[in-house]
Amino acid sequence: MLIVTGITEVHADDIEKVLPAAAAMAAATRAEDGCITYAFYQDIENPGRFRVYEEWRDQAALDAHFRSPHMAEFGSAMQAARILGRDIVKYEAGSAEKL
Repeated sequence: MLIVTGITEVHADDIEKVLPAAAAMAAATRAEDGCITYAFYQDIENPGRFRVYEEWRDQAALDAHFRSPHMAEFGSAMQAARILGRDIVKYEAGSAEKL
């Protein structure tokens, strides 16, 4: 399993551009084959900071996600926003157990 997580910060004036794009992206992505979990979270203390958290079955599923039409649409929306910072990391997870 792969885990992708990180933070993107956008200019305060561009938050309203990002919110509907992120919601559409999350809904479409959760329907993809190989997507286990996909969510965007907006920081309540810094509304321009968004965290993404994703879990994928394997690299092939993640690669297909990057080629999806909704990923291209989201990319276009993000290009229209002023991105102040981005730090997103992919991890390969070993075993997992519920706590």
